[in-house]
Amino acid sequence: MAGTTIAESDLEEQTLAWLRELGYSTLFGPDIGPGERSAERSEWHEVILKPRLKQAIARLNPDIPADARATALRKVLHPNSPSLVGNNHTFHRILVDGIEVEYRRSDGMIKGDLVRLIDYENLENNEWHAINQFTIIENHNNRRPDIIVFVNGIPLVVIELKNPADEKATIETAFRQIQTYKQQIPGLFTYNEMVVISDGLDAKIGTFTSIRERFMPWRTIEGERLAPATMLRLDVMLKGVFEKKRFLDLIRNYIVFEIDDDGSMVKKMAGYHQYHAVKNAIGSTITASRPEGDRRGGVVWHTQGSGKSLTMVFFTGEIVLHPGMENPTIVVITDRNDLDDQLFGTFSRCHEILRQKPVQALDREHLKKLLAVGSGGIVFTTIQKFFPEKKGGKYPSLSDRRNIVVITDEAHRSQYDFIDGFARHIRDALPGATFIGFTGTPIELTDKNTRHVFGNYISIYDIQRAVEDKATVPIYYESRLAKIELDEKERPKIDPKFEEVTEGEEIDRKEDLKSKWAALEAVVGTEKRITLIAKDIVDHYENRQHAIDGKAMIVCMSRRICVDLYNAIIRIRPEWHGDDDDKGILKVIMTGSASDEETWQQHIRNKLRREIIAKRFQKARNDDDLLKIAIVRDMWLTGFDVPSLHTMYIDKPLQGHTLMQAIARVNRVFKDKPGGLVVDYIGLGDELKKAIATYTESGGTGKTAIIQEEAVAVMLEKYEVCCGIFHGFDWSDWEDPERRLSLLPFAQGFILAKKDGKKRFTAAVTELSKAFALSVPHEEALKIRDDVAFFQAVRAVLLKYDGDGEKPDRTWELEHAIRQIVSGAIVSDQVIDIFSAAGLKKPDISILSEEFLAEVRDLPQKNVAVELLRKLLNDEIRTRQKKRLVQSRSFEKMLDETIHKYKNRAIETVEIIEELIKLAKELREADKRGQDLGLSEPELAFYEALEVNDSAVMILGDDVLRKIAHELVDQIKKNITIDWTVKENVKAKMRVMVKRILTKYKYPPDKQPKAVATILEQAEILCAEIGG
Repeated sequence: MAGTTIAESDLEEQTLAWLRELGYSTLFGPDIGPGERSAERSEWHEVILKPRLKQAIARLNPDIPADARATALRKVLHPNSPSLVGNNHTFHRILVDGIEVEYRRSDGMIKGDLVRLIDYENLENNEWHAINQFTIIENHNNRRPDIIVFVNGIPLVVIELKNPADEKATIETAFRQIQTYKQQIPGLFTYNEMVVISDGLDAKIGTFTSIRERFMPWRTIEGERLAPATMLRLDVMLKGVFEKKRFLDLIRNYIVFEIDDDGSMVKKMAGYHQYHAVKNAIGSTITASRPEGDRRGGVVWHTQGSGKSLTMVFFTGEIVLHPGMENPTIVVITDRNDLDDQLFGTFSRCHEILRQKPVQALDREHLKKLLAVGSGGIVFTTIQKFFPEKKGGKYPSLSDRRNIVVITDEAHRSQYDFIDGFARHIRDALPGATFIGFTGTPIELTDKNTRHVFGNYISIYDIQRAVEDKATVPIYYESRLAKIELDEKERPKIDPKFEEVTEGEEIDRKEDLKSKWAALEAVVGTEKRITLIAKDIVDHYENRQHAIDGKAMIVCMSRRICVDLYNAIIRIRPEWHGDDDDKGILKVIMTGSASDEETWQQHIRNKLRREIIAKRFQKARNDDDLLKIAIVRDMWLTGFDVPSLHTMYIDKPLQGHTLMQAIARVNRVFKDKPGGLVVDYIGLGDELKKAIATYTESGGTGKTAIIQEEAVAVMLEKYEVCCGIFHGFDWSDWEDPERRLSLLPFAQGFILAKKDGKKRFTAAVTELSKAFALSVPHEEALKIRDDVAFFQAVRAVLLKYDGDGEKPDRTWELEHAIRQIVSGAIVSDQVIDIFSAAGLKKPDISILSEEFLAEVRDLPQKNVAVELLRKLLNDEIRTRQKKRLVQSRSFEKMLDETIHKYKNRAIETVEIIEELIKLAKELREADKRGQDLGLSEPELAFYEALEVNDSAVMILGDDVLRKIAHELVDQIKKNITIDWTVKENVKAKMRVMVKRILTKYKYPPDKQPKAVATILEQAEILCAEIGG
């Protein structure tokens, strides 16, 4: 008898116990369902506990008349947006701000007021519940989330749990479960503020719009100190997030809605590092702004890519409401116009949490006007606007108020000069202001000016923690100096003065440095060197694309070199060119004027055109027409996020903050990206070491960039492990394409014969493949890529033949990366791609020939033949689901039953091959049915929805069923609207219309409910096809 095991219900009960410790009452969903003695709702589709919400509204708003309170309740219960995200956004605003109502006072006057749904000050004036197994039935979908957290009867949090003892029940499956809930019971998410997913060991939190990569851990309970590693992560998250005061604070002040790059609205919540950083910043700013304070709010150092801009938004949103600041004025300063635009855009999109819209200063006079106010306002400006028009002059005083907060983003240390720099001039302009700095890079120990202006660190979120949390990916470094085979005398010689020049603009004020820059630019920009680098970049990038799909950025030291390098690359790959802004794989991003050289003009664009190209570059869809590579001089190197950017080629001297900010462009989290790569053509190794030294000295942990050789070392180590497992097995036949396929079953058997062989081998190959993706195109990676392909193919076979027929869960982005590695290097791990290796031409299911089926039948490896047919049929059935619902379900059931018999050894391999071939022929014949009946494809789909194996239906005959199908298609096309599937009243009308048609033709009444449900499902498919 097996020993005691852990069940998912055990984790559920433990989670409820933790929530009880925090003061939440717990209820069992079935006990309060409709029809029960303790029922708290009358219908299964209702997700709000209406009696509790009604009581809360009365309790929290005693001075508002009952009629107005009833109006507020109706607004909560009946959202009116056709969009789920739109409804959620509207509800979030009323949850935070209250519901606007009007009522007539006793004196006859109309009064406006706000109805509160939650008491944010007196926590115990609210009702707190955690309810497990809360069944919801919506649109015939019956779902039961594990735990829902309610406040005043409103379902604010969904917690989805998976069994920690089941290796296939993971965070990933919990995430997929949430996506199913969103599709099938969307009403629940109208009111949702947070989503928690956990397998007991791991736990992550996000919002209902968060993609999987944006579900993040919560690693603290109180303050910034990490919880002990011995605590379960779910326990830490519950204590860290669901403590009542912090929970309501997060909802009220740390959630924003933004429009994403593809135009969709996204809901974002602060991570633990952002939340606690803001709390520290609020405290230090209040202290510094007091009469006795030193006006230095401190420095928040959060590594690039970890959400620094949103941290600034959250800070601003909370400081403007703080009573101790008395409606402050916020001045946000950057050191460049493009950064000003980017950060201003973020603040503008999040203006709701700021309770006001920010304003951008157009020039010095506009800035003076904006700051000459008594209170309030959020003003954006660049450092340069605080410099007097004449060098050595004094900037006029604009206000001596102490409730002005100056937020500075990534300004260079050279600007913090108290003699004739930013610090002096802004102090002259705003002598009473408090300064707080936000940076993605550390302050150098020798940099006294920055500390004089801002003070010391008040929060650090370093690279190591960001990578551990998966807020960013690691950065790898590869030097290609030797790879381009230049003579030593032709390589650029860089001294510290050259590096100083590059810290500023291309042309600096200091005349004596102009010539030095020009001399270096001439060496770097020789025709021979550019030609060599162009060829190397093309080869390198295309090799990278085999391993991991994504985008690249090339950084050059002058506009001339940008243009020349573009031309050199286009000579190699002319198809990468595009005359129009919306065409072409490669673009140069630079400014200029009509007086620039004629050959430059095609690359010089105004701000609007550059923004259009920027949006192209930020798009993540895999499309051949999308911009893949950008050549820049200094634009887009700071504050510009392209998550799919995985490689940066640098051919420009950089140092310090500028270097660290630039290379961080590749550290954003994106789908299958295991890491970003910085490729050095100019010799940045020493500068990178200095940057790492500064980073470490400042208290940061983790490396700014990992030398690629380290990834190679890991790759070779994992390679040896895989080779060791295969010791004694000869896989030299893998080099022969004709023998590869026949080798796999023997390799599979070799691994399965070892104790824990499958588990050890699949884990080792996963690690090897990940390291391989980071190492390509290093020569050591290219040497072993054939073996990697072999190992990966064996791994694929092992995983495809699990006992229960399902793949164990792996993170999908790694699988995606592995597939690309293998297909680009030697072979794909997808079985459907081994048709060619089996000597077969990949067929079209609709024209399956007897010859092809005979070839499959005669394959020597019968298990491969089974898998080929299964995969082929399964893919085709899935394709048909998009058009013919009933037919696809029928064939899917037949396929599942056949495979099930095979796995249970009810039939032998030869027999299943024959059954699958028979099924393939039936699938082929099914396509001819519409022609025989004289029906179009949409009509045939509805005909199949009507046709059931029932004598009462069959007696109607084909002619009547054809007429019904024809009329259904005609009427549905006439009556569909964009939102009919989400508006219940519109859907109800459609349902009535369908019933009317069935009744007209005397379709059996007892069969109508099922037919109507199927027809409406098929109607959704038809509408999607029409919309597409």
